[in-house]
Amino acid sequence: MSRIKNLFAKKKEKVLNIYCTAGYPHLDSTRRIMKALKDNGADLIELGMPYSDPLADGPVIQHSSTIALANGMTLQKLFAQLKGIRDAKHELGIGEIPVILMGYMNPVLQYGFEKFCRDAAEVGVDGLILPDLPEYEFETEYGPIIRQYGLDFTFLVTPETSEERIKKLDKLSTGFLYAVSSSSTTGSDKNMVVVRQYLKRLKNMNLKNPVLVGFGIRDRQSFEEACEQANGAIIGTAFIKALENSSDEEVSVKQFLKVVTG
Repeated sequence: MSRIKNLFAKKKEKVLNIYCTAGYPHLDSTRRIMKALKDNGADLIELGMPYSDPLADGPVIQHSSTIALANGMTLQKLFAQLKGIRDAKHELGIGEIPVILMGYMNPVLQYGFEKFCRDAAEVGVDGLILPDLPEYEFETEYGPIIRQYGLDFTFLVTPETSEERIKKLDKLSTGFLYAVSSSSTTGSDKNMVVVRQYLKRLKNMNLKNPVLVGFGIRDRQSFEEACEQANGAIIGTAFIKALENSSDEEVSVKQFLKVVTG
């Protein structure tokens, strides 16, 4: 059983997934932030691979990607930083908390798709989110490679996604299904009444995978509201903002998670 599946087998509700951009706010921040997330109550770490044209991301995460790229972050450097993350003896080891890489196909294809999957698996990454990977290409070309290296893969669904397509993407996904709370970009405000109706519809579909809701979750109230109809939630933009002017990353992580989890 993968770490992601094991997490959801043990914890059915209020799963907290925190998104952070690799190489932000500093090139060497990634491991320290991941360790602090693990130590302060995050259940899952979604590590953003910075890209110059992140279509689904709002201005805050786009800005963090720009800074990370300017800091010199590349996929090669990211894998070098992640080497040994599962080593219990390493001061920045993160134990068994699941780690997902989230990003876009262009840099992954430039790196080499199979090499990317192999290197990700070797350093202890558990799954992938690639929003611009079409389901047909996943089924016919890339899915078998992802499975070959034991990685889970998560598709995104929105309130506009048809029931038939939701069921198809749920069938293709492993680990969990990412319920985007609207079709807009990350970080924008949402009408929680509409979001709750959408999440209730997903809950009533008896999907194969657990559901995590993302886009617009920023504090304890929005986290609790999301968890009423889903297995958990993903926080990205608000967390990136908390790191923006931080003088001590570990303290900022601890303070942020305390606000969310109480």
